[in-house]
Amino acid sequence: MNVIGIICEYNPFHNGHLYHLKEIQKMYPDALIVLCLNGYFTQRGEVSVLTKEDKVKLALEFGVDLVVELPFIYGTQSSDYFASASLKILSNLGITHFVFGTETKDLEILKKSAYAQLESDFKILGDGTLNYPTRLAKALGDDVSSTPNDLLAISYLKEIKKQHYKIIPVNILRTSSYHDLTSNDEIISASNIREKLKRGKDVSPFIPFKDTSKFVVVNEDLEFLLLSYQILTNPHLEQYLDVVEGLENKLVKEVVQSHSIQELIYNIKSKRYTYNRIQRMLIHVLIGLPKNIEDMSYIRILGFNLKGKNYLHTQKKKSSLPFLIDKDSLQYQFELTASRIYDILTHQNTISFEKRNQVIYVSDTSFKESNQK
Repeated sequence: MNVIGIICEYNPFHNGHLYHLKEIQKMYPDALIVLCLNGYFTQRGEVSVLTKEDKVKLALEFGVDLVVELPFIYGTQSSDYFASASLKILSNLGITHFVFGTETKDLEILKKSAYAQLESDFKILGDGTLNYPTRLAKALGDDVSSTPNDLLAISYLKEIKKQHYKIIPVNILRTSSYHDLTSNDEIISASNIREKLKRGKDVSPFIPFKDTSKFVVVNEDLEFLLLSYQILTNPHLEQYLDVVEGLENKLVKEVVQSHSIQELIYNIKSKRYTYNRIQRMLIHVLIGLPKNIEDMSYIRILGFNLKGKNYLHTQKKKSSLPFLIDKDSLQYQFELTASRIYDILTHQNTISFEKRNQVIYVSDTSFKESNQK
């Protein structure tokens, strides 16, 4: 049986994600689909407009068989670390194929670029004034776009090769522009949808579910106040992930001259540090995520249907990671912290979902929580 792995953030789940799932079902009829899902904060350092629980339910409703968690401590890191953790989880769940979206159609071009980075003589040149994605794109040449999706795809391919995973990578060409924030096509980017939500626009044509009350409102003013307090009262900002090379001093200087998260990011942003990297750093400061992060402790099962449940039983003894939560681990403690901060910013109650730790089970069209692990 083909077991298809995907990695998604669903911020929010939209028509493009549904297209992704339908294409997988066309290519691999009767396959089992396993989703590694990022939760409350995204790889770009944004606050999710859907709760983790709602993401799981939507994934199961629209064709995913088994949903597992990408922990916060890995899900808000740079592409290489994000890819490494995600694929480690999916590999432990025995996937045979990994399907991901790209801007570049030819997978062989992406493979060539990925494998070149593993060669001992590969160098990313530059005097340090340019940011890493720009320098990497220059080193890889003109064949590959510098879009986040292609660079993340390269990280996926590199990790599969480096770890000798027996996983077949498969790409699906994206149908919308990552940078587009204005179009009204049937399939538009998640960024476009979030921008429309901020402006109070109707996004129902762009999502496959009709209950728009699922979208949460993020209190960005409160987020900035909490972050400002953390920056101005913590004398050891350098202990947090991504706070490097004196950025702690820049943070203290610029936060008092800024009036919003966006303004603070732009005041810190430079040729060396991208918008997304600064945004991730600020989330790490807000949550208090340290530089030294322990190895993955467990795989958390978030949801499944009957097919996914039965498959999971076959993998328990094969996985090198347990499927039971280690409540003493940093992985678990920071998931709770991320949930609590998310609740403050969105007026939700996700912490109850985290503490219940019950798997969401879908049978036909009905949902229920299961104690099955």
